Amino acid sequence: MEARAALLGPGDAHCTTVRVRFGDTDPYGIVYFVSYFRYCHRAIEEYLRAVGLKPEETFKNVEEGFGLPIVEAWARFRRPARYGEVLRVETRIQEIRPKAIIFRFEFFPEEGEELIAEGTANLVAIDRTWRVRDLPEKVRAAISAKRQP
Repeated sequence: MEARAALLGPGDAHCTTVRVRFGDTDPYGIVYFVSYFRYCHRAIEEYLRAVGLKPEETFKNVEEGFGLPIVEAWARFRRPARYGEVLRVETRIQEIRPKAIIFRFEFFPEEGEELIAEGTANLVAIDRTWRVRDLPEKVRAAISAKRQP
């Protein structure tokens, strides 16, 4: 999956573009629903990079003893996206909780405003024993700084 990412102004969405590849589609050439969740994960990775966090040290940080697994994901599809189409994924922080981050995603054509799909992903902080813990301060600080106008 090709991807480009760009931060807009403070508090705005983080934008990632993805080109729909053949392997992302069903037999009709329409994006298979699972592919949207891969695009969302890619958008989270790019968002983390944009705020100065390394995804590989944020999703699972052995040294500091925390992880951020996705425990819930939701999506709604408004219109089909097809093979070859370039999508713009706008990623925002919907909510920061003491122990979780909820990302929100909106999919648009690269050069348009028609909503193709939308969704959320809920990441919960866990410790080495897989128990819920507070978000690491460095994660909270980096994401909170992005949200400040």
